[in-house]
Amino acid sequence: MAEIGFYHLSRSTLPQVLPPLLMRTLAAGQRALVLGTSSIGLNALSTALWEQPAWLPHGTVADGDPDLQPIWLSTTPEPLNGARYLFLVDGAGTDRLSGFDRVFDLFDGTKEDALLAARLRWKAVTDGEYAVTYWQQTERSWQRKR
Repeated sequence: MAEIGFYHLSRSTLPQVLPPLLMRTLAAGQRALVLGTSSIGLNALSTALWEQPAWLPHGTVADGDPDLQPIWLSTTPEPLNGARYLFLVDGAGTDRLSGFDRVFDLFDGTKEDALLAARLRWKAVTDGEYAVTYWQQTERSWQRKR
C-alpha cells in the first residue's frame, strides 16, 4: 500500500521544498519520479535543482537514458528509472499510484485553484486503500494536520 503525503506549501516555493525531500530520498537509497504537467515547468525545476548547493543527480527525456538517473523529471507517470517514490508537482495527478511506495503531492496553498485541485486529489485517495497524511507549513517547519 502506497503512503501518500499531501504537502501544503504556504511559506516556501517548490524549488525550495523539493530539494531536501529529494536528498532524503537518495539518502534512503531510493529513486524518484518527479511528475509535472509541462515540460517547461519541469525544465525550470531542473535548472533550480542544478543550482542547489547539494548535488541532486537528475534528468529528463532530453537527457537520454532514465536508468542512469536516480531522479527522473517527466510529464509521463511511468517510473522509467525504477522509482518507488513519486513526487507530484504543479498540479500533476495520476491514478497510477499502486506501483509506488511513497507519493508526495506538493501544492501551492497560496493559490486557490491549486488548493481546490489538491482537495479533489485528496478525496480521490482517502477511500481506505492508501495511508494518507496531510502536512502544512508553519513558520518554522511542517505540521501534520488531521
